[in-house]
Amino acid sequence: MTDSLARRSLRQEAVPEAIEAVHAELDAIWSDAPFVPEMDRMRFTTAVIEAATNVVQHAVPETARPVELGVEVTVTPAALTAGVSAYGAVKPGDVDGGAAMPGEEAESGRGLALIRALVTTVTFRREDGTNTWVLTQTPLEG
Repeated sequence: MTDSLARRSLRQEAVPEAIEAVHAELDAIWSDAPFVPEMDRMRFTTAVIEAATNVVQHAVPETARPVELGVEVTVTPAALTAGVSAYGAVKPGDVDGGAAMPGEEAESGRGLALIRALVTTVTFRREDGTNTWVLTQTPLEG
């Protein structure tokens, strides 16, 4: 297993203000890992923020309790990885989302296509009432 050089995480109610907390954690991880090339930082940050925003805007609670947003970011010498989770959410109807960007007339569906365009891989898993999208950027430019 590759050693983690930097790691940040948060978990809080999935409300719009949570996106600022995600931004703050990403800013902090770049301080911890200044060797990550700027282009990788920008692409990865955009993908993570888009995934977190999708949870805040679209996750549907399984019960009367609100959905919680979780973000865990790890930097290794070879990759950037983020797990973006929706705790207590129902499974979304379209986890694959397709790779193509929808047409100009489409009112939704751009988020996952944008994320897939920005990072190397996106995977989805569901476990114990939690939806998690794992975003990986590799290899790092440099």
